[in-house]
Amino acid sequence: MELRNLITFIHVAELGSFTKAAEQLGYSQSTISFQIKQLEDELGCLLFERINHTITLTERGHDLVSYAHRIRSLTDEFKDSLEEGKSCSGHIHIVTPDSVCDDMINKRYIDFHKKYPDISIKFTNADTSVMFDMLDHNEADIIITLDAHSYQKDYVIAKEELLSMHFVTGPGSKFAKIKNLSIRDIINEPFVLTEYGQGYRKVFDKELAKMSLEITPVLEIGRTDIITSIIAEGDMISYLPDFVTKDMVEKGKLCYLDICDMNIDIWKQLIYHKNKWMSKALKTFIDYIKNYEFSC
Repeated sequence: MELRNLITFIHVAELGSFTKAAEQLGYSQSTISFQIKQLEDELGCLLFERINHTITLTERGHDLVSYAHRIRSLTDEFKDSLEEGKSCSGHIHIVTPDSVCDDMINKRYIDFHKKYPDISIKFTNADTSVMFDMLDHNEADIIITLDAHSYQKDYVIAKEELLSMHFVTGPGSKFAKIKNLSIRDIINEPFVLTEYGQGYRKVFDKELAKMSLEITPVLEIGRTDIITSIIAEGDMISYLPDFVTKDMVEKGKLCYLDICDMNIDIWKQLIYHKNKWMSKALKTFIDYIKNYEFSC
């Protein structure tokens, strides 16, 4: 069995397209078709159903995906052992919310780059539903979500953490030192929130709806750094994860409101597709993330 045919099979299965696999591998589409046909003939089974220019994995095709990944992983492990001592290299595409991207770049990127200078990273910002769609189409290597807890059998949760969230405002706000506030006490105040329908904002709005409440913010923007700078200057209010606001609260530039009747579980999850080929660079990145707390 040709290893290159298995690698081609993995790419076609991940991308769901002979054409996209050909583009990614630098082959012609006819070469891709020939290699898959060779593999099917050798195994004596159909791996893809081809209907109206679309392809889907057959049951045997699904079975082969996990075996093909294991074979490729063992091959790469052997190659890595031959190159022991050489620097780890590769490219990683990570998709995150704006706030996570900012946090990782500001606090971790330089350290990661110093340790692994030959690994390049591309950050893309997207909503949770788009992130999972990108995983399904192999357009992202790994995602980090800020949302309700997610679990599906097609994804691997490499790391997860329940976040602390607070309503936050400027130190001069009339609510700053009041204890045991209700959400109804502040519902009509000017709010600055992240974009509607995305991530933890979506979970927040659903919780408000359960209480027959709704907030119409005076400003919606994905950049949490802009949100914190705006609310620090006045009496506007926002709802943000503590890793975004912690430093400014400790410096007295922001303060947390004591809201006693809103308890929302927001999770930060590091996720990749179960069928994703784990390159050495991707394994290195995941291990690096696992070795520090998300909220540092």
